[in-house]
Amino acid sequence: MSNLLFSYGTLQRVAVQKATFGRRLPGVADAVIGHVLSEVRVTDPAVIAASGSDVHPMLLPSADPDAVVEGTVFELDDDDLAAADAYEDDAYTRSRYTLRSGRRAWIYALATANPHRNDDS
Repeated sequence: MSNLLFSYGTLQRVAVQKATFGRRLPGVADAVIGHVLSEVRVTDPAVIAASGSDVHPMLLPSADPDAVVEGTVFELDDDDLAAADAYEDDAYTRSRYTLRSGRRAWIYALATANPHRNDDS
């Protein structure tokens, strides 16, 4: 099955893709509206090793409905999506959002309740 995954952070890095998926992923630019980026400190040693940092970007809802977070959409099979789930730290949860393009994609965002996600996961 094909899954769209929107990345605004470390999964856009080729080194992280190779460590996580065993290859570079082709992707298409897109964005999520009504959100901003913050930072979170991750604790998983494997994630830190793959990304080279313990500080990662975190998607948060914004009070500004016009706020935009740019990123990349990747098309993943179920095994790739499971690998992405394994890579992401416990600070993140995966939910579906509608992107600026109108496409629906999985996005990893703050693991606490996010009332601004447009999710029917």
